[in-house]
Amino acid sequence: MSQIRDELIKKLENKTAKLGVVGLGYVGLPLAVEKAKAGYKVIGFDVQEQKVEMVNKGHNYIGDVVDTDLKTIVGKGLLKATTDFSFAEEVDAVCIAVPTPLDIYKQPDLSYVVNSTRSVAKYLHRGMLVVLESTTYPGTTEEVLKPILEETGLKCGEDFFLAFSPERVDPGNKQYKTKNTPKVVGGCTPECTEVAAALYKNVLKGEIHTVSSPAVAEMEKILENTFRNINIALANEIAVLCNKMNIDVWEVIDAAKTKPYGFMAFYPGPGIGGHCIPLDPFYLEWKAKEYDFHTSLIQTSGRINDQMPEYVVDNVMKLLNKEKKAMNGAKVLLMGVAYKNDIDDMRESPALKVIEHLEKNGANVMICDPYIPEFEHKGKKYFTVDWKEVVGESDIVVITTSHSSIDYEELAEKAKLIYDTRNATKEVKNNREKIYKL
Repeated sequence: MSQIRDELIKKLENKTAKLGVVGLGYVGLPLAVEKAKAGYKVIGFDVQEQKVEMVNKGHNYIGDVVDTDLKTIVGKGLLKATTDFSFAEEVDAVCIAVPTPLDIYKQPDLSYVVNSTRSVAKYLHRGMLVVLESTTYPGTTEEVLKPILEETGLKCGEDFFLAFSPERVDPGNKQYKTKNTPKVVGGCTPECTEVAAALYKNVLKGEIHTVSSPAVAEMEKILENTFRNINIALANEIAVLCNKMNIDVWEVIDAAKTKPYGFMAFYPGPGIGGHCIPLDPFYLEWKAKEYDFHTSLIQTSGRINDQMPEYVVDNVMKLLNKEKKAMNGAKVLLMGVAYKNDIDDMRESPALKVIEHLEKNGANVMICDPYIPEFEHKGKKYFTVDWKEVVGESDIVVITTSHSSIDYEELAEKAKLIYDTRNATKEVKNNREKIYKL
């Protein structure tokens, strides 16, 4: 095994190894691009033909990828995409970065991971490295992937290498990208860890932190996002209490974060969104039941965060009532459907639930998001409007995403009423009497 390990590490170091990435979405495409930029020949695998065609034409569709970078590496032949998994036979190392959603019962749906692993297993060969990057519950790599791969007759730790290295993509983050974010790596054996670490050391600039097993790495990622989930829930609960006490929660948080130790600022909002935070606690909760353990704190934080969209709509209703206007028939301009500011990612966005509650109560909802011109939600198509054209006829403006391209001073001047769930209007000087904050 040491000879196979040394040969693969050498190929990784001298960039003669061919690399594969399964899943060309928010995680996979940036990873494939960084590997190609590092000098490797990379094959991207995806079941969606449209994505494959776009990549092969050098057309970027992910915000965190630089358009010119993609065109350059495709033009040089360093990156190609395909729906044909038989090309996996050519690669020395493959990373699986596919979605891990929840099913309708809020239980882990590993179908994308399982299908991808089976596709790779058909072409698994001696000396190959397989790394799972998709966020999942502790035990997935060893309990799900390893048996599938070993059905080939090859043995993990003897014939091939297997590891887990959680993705840490934060869409829209200006400071930390795939390239410079520290990477955690845990292999099924010390040799697996060593080989996987060598891959990332030759691609990324961030620190490579190795752990003793895939389960530790899997739990580490769940902890990261559960930590955020719980602290956001605390901020949301404090916001609700502050509202009852007529205290500005945003001013409270600004004051608290002046303490240089022992406090980390988290902020309230209309709920939580994104590809990890709303989902990961459910993965841990599901796995914990196997050990007859109930994650009470995690369940409570999830309930608090899940209630926020309805809380927002209740407050909108109260504000309209003050103006002697019913919610039923009111014109509501919703500013932002992306789950965070200055990106086009609307996965699990709380704004979608706000829209549902508003429409359920009879409101006529208009949407403005400069990053998302149109979208479909639960079978209904929505189109972005120019807020300047409709703000005058709107009974209330609800800010659910704080996109920096919006002129909030002008918005406050032209709007009749604003309910700001993100403190986007913090710097607005005039027309403060029209603005109500979460």
